[in-house]
Amino acid sequence: MSELSLDPIDWLPHRPPFLLIDTLVSIEPGVRASGRWTLRGDEWFFPGHFPGRPTTPGVLLLEAIAQCGAVAVLSDPRYVGRLPLFGGVENARFRRQVLPGDTVDLECEMTKLSARGGKGRGSATVDGVLAAQTELFFILADAP
Repeated sequence: MSELSLDPIDWLPHRPPFLLIDTLVSIEPGVRASGRWTLRGDEWFFPGHFPGRPTTPGVLLLEAIAQCGAVAVLSDPRYVGRLPLFGGVENARFRRQVLPGDTVDLECEMTKLSARGGKGRGSATVDGVLAAQTELFFILADAP
């Protein structure tokens, strides 16, 4: 088997500024993926969230986890030409603020996967400290 690309742009339909993963660390097609997102401080959301105390929005941490999950799904040959879309979020917990300069380690593992959609479990950590965790549900649509 040939080596898989670790460039998220090769797997995801997202593009800046909404491509949140800088690099992929590992991919097990149809099983799990991990990646990194480094917050430089000049991201579009920091000036308004919050003035004087820039903090990464929790919903964007969930999106970054979901993007790792999408890589796990889309790297599986069974799902070429599909588009994973959010179906739901459960048990989301935020444990630590993510600030400018932080590097977020992301991971998402599929716990259920079918032709119609699935479920995954993921986390975001900074320096080994849990920042966010969640369970994600998604449907698989045909890609445009």
